[in-house]
Amino acid sequence: MSTMPPVNFPPDPNPKTPKLKAPPGSWDTHFHVWGPPQLFPYAEKRNHTPPAAPVEHYIQVARVLGLERGVMVQPNAHGTDTRVTLDAIQKSGGRFRGMIRSDPGLTPAEMKRLHAGGVRGLRMALRSGDGHVFEPTMFHKMAGLMAPHNWPLDLQIDGDAIIPLTPLIAGAPVPVIVDTFGYIDYRRGGVDQPAFRAMVKLLETGKVWVKLHGANRFLDWGIPFADIVKMARTYIAAAPDQIIWGTDWPHTSIYEPGKMPNDGDLLDMLLDYAPDEALRHKILVDTPVKLFDQD
Repeated sequence: MSTMPPVNFPPDPNPKTPKLKAPPGSWDTHFHVWGPPQLFPYAEKRNHTPPAAPVEHYIQVARVLGLERGVMVQPNAHGTDTRVTLDAIQKSGGRFRGMIRSDPGLTPAEMKRLHAGGVRGLRMALRSGDGHVFEPTMFHKMAGLMAPHNWPLDLQIDGDAIIPLTPLIAGAPVPVIVDTFGYIDYRRGGVDQPAFRAMVKLLETGKVWVKLHGANRFLDWGIPFADIVKMARTYIAAAPDQIIWGTDWPHTSIYEPGKMPNDGDLLDMLLDYAPDEALRHKILVDTPVKLFDQD
């Protein structure tokens, strides 16, 4: 008997007006769109069932936060059906880029079509807790398909995987983004643990970026916000040009009341991560443009 995937809570419908005034041209480099399912059906094989969160709702959230640009990341709920991503890009009037999921069926011709539609990145979900298995052959195939377009390759990996994957990441023929702070558990040794030191060394190569998003997940683990700030500041101090940020709207894998973050609060975390206005400009504007706004 098949088990129905759990139902995700909807995002907070009332984002707070943040204290942080985002500079003109600011990017949210990680958000998703769900459905509406009558237009874009959910994948039969998925790890959760979300409520509709169409791009029109995200645009309203971004307006409150003062974010003008964005990267729509293909969500698990839609599998590898990129129609929902291409639709969001089209409806943004050129303000959004897209990031698709790793797909063994991709071809050079399909990559060319997706690039013309505004896609500028590909994400490989490799967290073992989500049932994923790292396949070096797939890594090389995806990187090879992306190389002619110079798309960044986004890796969602476990913190424990950073050390063994370091040579592969450092040698990739495309820019590599490690998302969700590297999914490194601060409780296992803080910023001095081997995985964190390895991540910093990757950033210092100038070929790897880290995405500061999903802080609410660490808070849910019981990690104090002060420790999350220490992680962010250590990354920023090591490689200020290799940092990007995202909301993760509409926030997947939240199945309990009281756990949904408010997106205004998430943006305001940048005031703690990067107290210097010039640094925030790099994170929100300059670096995303270099990664995602190429022709």
